[in-house]
Amino acid sequence: MSKNANRAAWNRLSNGSQFAKVATDEECRDPLKTLDGRGWLPPSVRGLDVLCLASGGGWQSILYASAGARVTVVDISPGMLELDRRESERRGLVVRTLEASMDDLSGLGDATFDIVHQPVSTCYIPDLAAVYGEVARVLRTGGLYISQHKQPTSLQISHQDDRRRFVLGVEYYHGGPLPAVEDRSYREDGAVEYLHRWEQLVGDLCRAGFVIEDLREPKRADWKAPPTHFGYRGRFVAPYVRMKARRIAREVASPSSQQLWVPETLAGD
Repeated sequence: MSKNANRAAWNRLSNGSQFAKVATDEECRDPLKTLDGRGWLPPSVRGLDVLCLASGGGWQSILYASAGARVTVVDISPGMLELDRRESERRGLVVRTLEASMDDLSGLGDATFDIVHQPVSTCYIPDLAAVYGEVARVLRTGGLYISQHKQPTSLQISHQDDRRRFVLGVEYYHGGPLPAVEDRSYREDGAVEYLHRWEQLVGDLCRAGFVIEDLREPKRADWKAPPTHFGYRGRFVAPYVRMKARRIAREVASPSSQQLWVPETLAGD
């Protein structure tokens, strides 16, 4: 089962990997600047309810808590969550932890968060719409959803040919877990991953009741990197997409009906 495999993979990664580096004292001195180089967050998050989704590891949650937010961090890996608990206790911060899968947030109430912040992680779930649906449910109307995802083209790359060109060896409409490939520049060892098409990454988000306010492609190109380095690959294919979305709508009828989603400000009494 993919969730068990991914839980095991991230438990291993919680022990000394690049994903298990907790927030530093310097980063905590100006936590919002560390979190938000694009100006997407409000000037202050003090007193706001923030869900750090699939982001265990003692970095994001610690920064939000240092900025005065009421923080809940959800992750499938108990090893990653232990880093959040340990670091929050060391710093005298309050961080709530919950072991759960990002597509089943039944342990959290409806409309309980002002911000959901999710780093790269949706690639580990087959049904992206289920994740977006849960995020929409737990966010308050007007709430902010910041997320980063692996771009589909990046996950299609299988290897380099003899001329150092990158080969798209995985079909765009591939279904099910991604196959093992030679080029693992942006793949995590032992994890089961899934490719999500643009119509899912963007379309499913809109259909869940969000409006996209901004979209960026984090630059990972390095013109000095050798061909075997992930920075070299970043010159040819952008690995990630980062989106800022706003929860503006509520469902006025069951999904099976023909009625539309209507913003609460327009729905009337």
